[in-house]
Amino acid sequence: MQKIASFEVDHRYINPGVYISRIDGDITTYDLRTRKPNTGDLMTNEAMHSTEHLFATLIRNSKIKDQVIYFGPMGCQTGYYLLVRGADDAQVVEEIKKTLIAIANYEGEMPGKSEIECGNYINLDVDLAKEDVKRYYEEIKDITVEDLKYPEGR
Repeated sequence: MQKIASFEVDHRYINPGVYISRIDGDITTYDLRTRKPNTGDLMTNEAMHSTEHLFATLIRNSKIKDQVIYFGPMGCQTGYYLLVRGADDAQVVEEIKKTLIAIANYEGEMPGKSEIECGNYINLDVDLAKEDVKRYYEEIKDITVEDLKYPEGR
């Protein structure tokens, strides 16, 4: 059986950052790695779920809204995947940073926080998302397009 692309990356060398995970035709998958893998420092389900709701909503209302295909958490609880069609990497990096800042400063109700809109709506907390993205933003605030390649060991 052929390994999937994400299993080809040597996770011992991945640090918090933004990476291009793969490119499939005109779709680029970005790895928004919020934690160093295999260190025990994992996102809680509630923080991960809360960040997902806010990030997905805000990125789908950004300058690249028509290009966003998907945003969601990694099962390993160390980051998220953002899939973008026809990506301009510099613009995507800029919108990721803007979205994180918008979440850190977010005031209001959690998008999708109702029994009708979400399968686990009681597991959402705006403050947890804000706290988590502030930490991540500090890790990536200076990232550029040149930093999107996975570290050696891939």
